[in-house]
Amino acid sequence: MSALAIGAAIAVLTGLGAGLGISLATGKAVEAIARQPEASKDIRSTLIVGAALSEATAVYGLVASILIILFLR
Repeated sequence: MSALAIGAAIAVLTGLGAGLGISLATGKAVEAIARQPEASKDIRSTLIVGAALSEATAVYGLVASILIILFLR
């Protein structure tokens, strides 16, 4: 049972990576907009697509941890 919990916890750690990735990307986007305000629309749309892809990995980790807990008992 403890190995099951450890596996689920490791799967949930993908949320940590997604949070770090999104925060770094947002910081860089703010810097880019500050340097080139005329390109803010392009930078913002690229940031949103990247954040959505990064957040998808966190959701996959959450789903994997739920599946580990529910089906590997």
